Amino acid sequence: MAAGARIVVGGSREGSVIQPTVLEGVSDDMKVVCEEIFAPVVSLMGFDDVEQAVDRANASPFGLAAGLFTSNLHTALHVAPRLRFGGVHVNEASSARIDAMPFGGVKASGFGREGPAYAIREMTEERLITIAY
Repeated sequence: MAAGARIVVGGSREGSVIQPTVLEGVSDDMKVVCEEIFAPVVSLMGFDDVEQAVDRANASPFGLAAGLFTSNLHTALHVAPRLRFGGVHVNEASSARIDAMPFGGVKASGFGREGPAYAIREMTEERLITIAY
């Protein structure tokens, strides 16, 4: 808040638990925007067009997941593949995942993928045997 962000809702803290919080008046250089925070905090930032929003999101060194909210399916299908994140959720949060779906981040978020198929590969040693008989 010292850097100029304003609390729209939430913001109280009880011990190490932070109430879900929405911030506005944030800028790209604020820690809450450019560092990964592990708290229920959302920063509202305006943009002039979709290109600016995509560029701003992709500039982050983190890439676990992105949320894209739109009522236009064409926009969703055009923008989602351009977002460099481990997962892109359109009109939802990352609230559900089928075990067969890969989960994991890109860039500085996460290490590889998780899920049953990925766990088997991680915990076994794949080998090839060829036989000419």
